[in-house]
Amino acid sequence: MALVNMRSLLRAAEAGGYAVGSFSVANMECIRGIVQAAEELGSPIILQIAEIRLPYSPLRLIGPMMLAAARCASVPVAVHLDHGKTLPCLQEALDLGFTSVMCDGSELPIAQNVALTRQVVDMAKATGAAVEAEVGRVGRGEDGSESKEQIAPLDDCYRMDETGIDALAIGIGNAHGLYAATPKLHYEVLEELRGKLRAFPVLHGGTGLTDEQFRRLIALGMRKINIATDIFMAQASACQGKDIFKNIASSVDAVSATAKRYIKLFGSEGKA
Repeated sequence: MALVNMRSLLRAAEAGGYAVGSFSVANMECIRGIVQAAEELGSPIILQIAEIRLPYSPLRLIGPMMLAAARCASVPVAVHLDHGKTLPCLQEALDLGFTSVMCDGSELPIAQNVALTRQVVDMAKATGAAVEAEVGRVGRGEDGSESKEQIAPLDDCYRMDETGIDALAIGIGNAHGLYAATPKLHYEVLEELRGKLRAFPVLHGGTGLTDEQFRRLIALGMRKINIATDIFMAQASACQGKDIFKNIASSVDAVSATAKRYIKLFGSEGKA
C-alpha cells in the first residue's frame, strides 16, 4: 500500500480491465479529498500536478505534501508530474521522489518529441520512476489556453512506444477543460493500437465525457484517466462565507464526492 510506482498500478488495471483515476491537485484540500475517497472505496489512485500550475502551488511545497499523503494512505497511491515541459522541472519531481513523470513534447515535431522523451526515460532510470509521453495533441492547454487538438498518427504512437515509456497520452479528439459539446472521439485509433503498444494508453481531458464514452474507452484499453477541471470546480463551489476552516472541511468533502464518482465509473473500486 502507500506510495507506489504508477507502473504497477497500470499493470494491475490492465489485468483487471479497469482504469485508474489520475486526479489533479492544487492544495491540501484537494489531496485530502482524493485520498479520502480512495480509502473509503478501497481504490488505487494517482495524485498529479501539472507544471503549468506550479506558480500557484510550488513543487518544492506541494510535492512533499503529495508524497506524505501517499505514504500515509491505506491504499496504493502514485504521485505524478503532469505535463512536464522543462527538464529542470522533471528532474525536480524525480529528485523529490515522484513515482512517475510526464514528458510533454506534443508541441514539437515527432522526431524532437521522441528525442526529448528518450532523455527523460534515461533520467527516470535513476529512481525507477515511470514515464508518460504524449502523441498527437490534447485540445486546449492545461490552463485552458487555446490549443487545437490533433489526432495522434499511428506511426507516431509506435515510434514513441519504442522509447521505453510506460504510458502514452493519445490525442483522439479529447481536450482539457470544459467541452462546449460532447466531443467526437476517434475510437478507431485505440482500436488499431489495442494490444500493439508496450505503453498503457492514457486519456487527458476526462471532465465532460459521458459515462458511456468512459466505458468504451476503458474497454479499448485506457488504463489511466486524468480528471482536473471537475476537481477544481468542486472545491471552488464548496467555499462560502468567510470561515476558512468551514471552507477547508467543505472543500475536502466536495472533492471527495467528485473523486468517488469517477472511481466507481472507472471500475477501480475495491481494487486496492
